[in-house]
Amino acid sequence: MDTAALVVVVGVAFFFTYTNGFHDSANAIATSVSTRALTPRAALAMAAVMNLAGAFLGTGVAHTVSKGIIETPAGSQGMTILFASLVGAITWNLATWYFGLPSSSSHALFGGMVGAALAGGTDVIWSGVVGKIIIPMFLSPVVGLVCGYLMMLLILWLFRRVNPHKAKRGFRIAQTGSAAAMALGHGLQDAQKTMGVVVLALTISGAQHGNGIPVWVKISCALMLSLGTYAGGWRIMRTLGRKIIELDPPQGFAAETTAAGILYTTAYVFMAPISTTHVITSAIMGVGATKRVRAVRWGVAQNIVMGWFITMPAAAVVAALVYWIAHGFVLAVT
Repeated sequence: MDTAALVVVVGVAFFFTYTNGFHDSANAIATSVSTRALTPRAALAMAAVMNLAGAFLGTGVAHTVSKGIIETPAGSQGMTILFASLVGAITWNLATWYFGLPSSSSHALFGGMVGAALAGGTDVIWSGVVGKIIIPMFLSPVVGLVCGYLMMLLILWLFRRVNPHKAKRGFRIAQTGSAAAMALGHGLQDAQKTMGVVVLALTISGAQHGNGIPVWVKISCALMLSLGTYAGGWRIMRTLGRKIIELDPPQGFAAETTAAGILYTTAYVFMAPISTTHVITSAIMGVGATKRVRAVRWGVAQNIVMGWFITMPAAAVVAALVYWIAHGFVLAVT
């Protein structure tokens, strides 16, 4: 039973990573595709490769997920909690993908973990939730907005005497590098979140002692994220690339560079699992505001931000419901 439960939970974790990949692929490539710096398929292929590479660049975020959000639950109850957490996150990912809403897969996972833990009577590490998730959730969009605005102002000043058409051609080429940096940061952040869940499942089942991340877990999570990314999330890509603001190559470069810098800083310095969606979306808004404030479609932005606020509670409610159903099933068959 324990082995079967472990296989199911790990399998669902990998599927969550896959949905994370196609849900968040727009984060890395929407700006490059919308400015025609890259073709959609070339952009997806590049993002898939860089996501794969990024997954191997660190472990700090994975350790935060595996031991900093909920107390390690025991036995079949623990496996049920993890199963419900992942199903809650997957449900929210699929719902927001269907409506083209760039919500956070990361916060869907964290909301699912908190909701399932509360339903299962497992202690939540509230200091970790507040310090590593809630505070960065509010700060990272503000930082992305401000830094995106300042980055674009810097570019406008540095290239103020350059022919606009020539500058755009140069930035279209430069966007290949900035999109790759963004995709690498996405792999660094998001693959590690699933690694943390899988390590937690291995610990609960007794298959592993300690918080080390086995190589097979790194490879599997990286591959699933990469495959999901290559599958593409065209609905969300249209929202990020065109519905918020019509981007040109310099703006796309500024947004991607800003977002990538924030992802690397939070992963290596603070080991905080932040949302790539929040960062790139807010950076796009900041970059767009330099053109003129009204150039940003704030109505679309408002809907996106509202989605950010309801992601964790919504995933928590779904995860709690799934936990009660799954727990009842486990009791019935044992």
